Amino acid sequence: MSLATSAVILLSFVLALGFLLVILSCALWANWLPLLVAFTFVLAPIPNSICSRCARADDLSPEYNSAYIDFGRFLTGMLVTTGLSLPLLLAHSELIQPAACWMSVAGGGLVYGTILAYGGWFGSGSEDEF
Repeated sequence: MSLATSAVILLSFVLALGFLLVILSCALWANWLPLLVAFTFVLAPIPNSICSRCARADDLSPEYNSAYIDFGRFLTGMLVTTGLSLPLLLAHSELIQPAACWMSVAGGGLVYGTILAYGGWFGSGSEDEF
């Protein structure tokens, strides 16, 4: 089995474990608010990928523009911060249980970490992307 195949199998297992934690944090306490965390972590890498494609030099402008990269990183940072702080806010306001909060944060971290690892191993090779 090749290294790439082993990496994909490992990443799929970790991604499934992350989604399992998020779904269990919702299902065990019959409150589906922590599911918002999975959506924010899944959406988090999208601004980086879109903005990195806009920042490349093209036929019309041979110059590289880093404003797009900075904006994509800002939006990604905002989504990751939202994904980490939303369960804490919901637990503090007693809308979800504290155990559901920690399961949701751990599951969201596994999901986003898997996305980062996949992008690092199988990405386009650009060092500016997250």
